[in-house]
This record gives sequence, structure tokens and C-alpha cells, in this order.
Amino acid sequence: MNQALDDTASRGYPAPRPVIGICARTAPVTLQGTDMIVSLAFQPHIDLLDSVGCTPLLIPLLPGIEQILGQLDGLLIPGGPDVDPTLYGGTAHAKTRGASPAMDAAELALVKAALDAGLPVLGICRGMQLLNVLRGGTLHQHLPEVTGDDRHCPESETFTLGRHRLELKPGSRIAEILGNGTAEAACHHHQAIDRIGTDLTATAWAPDGVIEAVEAIDHPFAIGVQWEAGHTGNEWLYLALAQAARDAFAVQLPSR
Repeated sequence: MNQALDDTASRGYPAPRPVIGICARTAPVTLQGTDMIVSLAFQPHIDLLDSVGCTPLLIPLLPGIEQILGQLDGLLIPGGPDVDPTLYGGTAHAKTRGASPAMDAAELALVKAALDAGLPVLGICRGMQLLNVLRGGTLHQHLPEVTGDDRHCPESETFTLGRHRLELKPGSRIAEILGNGTAEAACHHHQAIDRIGTDLTATAWAPDGVIEAVEAIDHPFAIGVQWEAGHTGNEWLYLALAQAARDAFAVQLPSR
């Protein structure tokens, strides 16, 4: 638990904002005419966390980075490159792209440590897939070969989101977050869960049966969603993560 948050609350001051770590991604950019590689976070994740009263913190995926967990109150694992298929006993498909064993190793260690510590965790797109692989699950490496179409990741010249309705499991956390009525996903993924991991349960599906959300049954708040949550502008998932961080902190507060 974030020590600053603990110290402030225990002294009777107004509770500060929960610190939510966001796993960094790397990308080539050109800045002032110079090509470089940068570590970054998708700005809507930052804005949405800020809007629900959290302080986002960019976490570089370096060896041993899990030691930073004492400074965090929650963790967000965003979308990114494909998970290395060797981690779930697979051989790389021709369409599998961007896999980085070093990045995977650091992120898996960070997520495992967060789960072991009871820290609230939200996985988005790659984040959900990584959570499944961590728990011993497997992935479909190229979804169009399974579904027969590109609805989950439209092939176009520009970044295009696929949209479909969601079937939510009644009584699940994701149904509680999104409401028990009609929900819609905005997605852009060519991979998806095949065999679900240990102590995970599917709680949302696309009309074609693709798993769109999972929850850990052995953790207070560990949720993965397959859709591109940051592109929708909807803050419900971020609000749920923020509340879970506050709830986890409240449980650990000393009695006064």
C-alpha cells in the first residue's frame, strides 16, 4: 500500500488520490526532427484515471520493477504488442507481432506481484490476455481464422474499431460495473482467449462467443476486458478501479 496514502489518512487529513500504476509501452517517435524510442501511456487512460480522482504513474517495464508496488494503490495493464506465444506453449503465427520476451517477463512479474499483494488490477486488451497467460491460459493467435471475419480488428488503412454488443454474466462484477442492460464493446484485437486460465472466469462475450471479459475468482478486484476501454470515453471501469483501490486501503487502515 502507498505509504504516503497510509500516513496521511492515519493522521486524520483528507485522503489523497490513489496512485494507479500504468504499465508503459515503448514506441518510435520523431521529435524536433530526431528519431527516438520513448516510453509512453495512452493519454485517455491518464485523463480517465484523473477524472475519477486518481494519480496515474507510468511504470517502465524493467527487470525488478515489481519492487515499486509499495508505492501503488492499483495497477492498469493497457493494450500493447502480442504476448510471446512460447509463454503458453505456442509457436509464433505469421500474424503475431511485436512480441518482446523481456517486456513480457517484467510485466508478468509486476502483475503477479500485484495479484499476490491483493492490489486491484485492471487489464485492457493485451492486459486481459497477459492475465490469462499468467494464470496458465492460452490464446488464439489470429482471431479471423477462428471467427471467419475481421469484426474484432477491422482491416483498414486507418485505426478502426470493431463494435458489437456484449453478453454479460448476471451477477458478475463486470455486469455490476456496466449495468445489467445492453453494453457495447469497441475493440481492435486480432488475438483472444482460447483456454481460460486457472481461477479466472469469463463474464462477458461477443455475439460470436469470443470472451470479452474475465474476472479472478480468488482476488477482490482483478478484471480483464478485451475491448479498447480508453477509446470509448466511458469512465465506469476506471471508476471501479479507483473505488477498489480506496476499498482495499480502507480495509488496511488501523483502527482509531
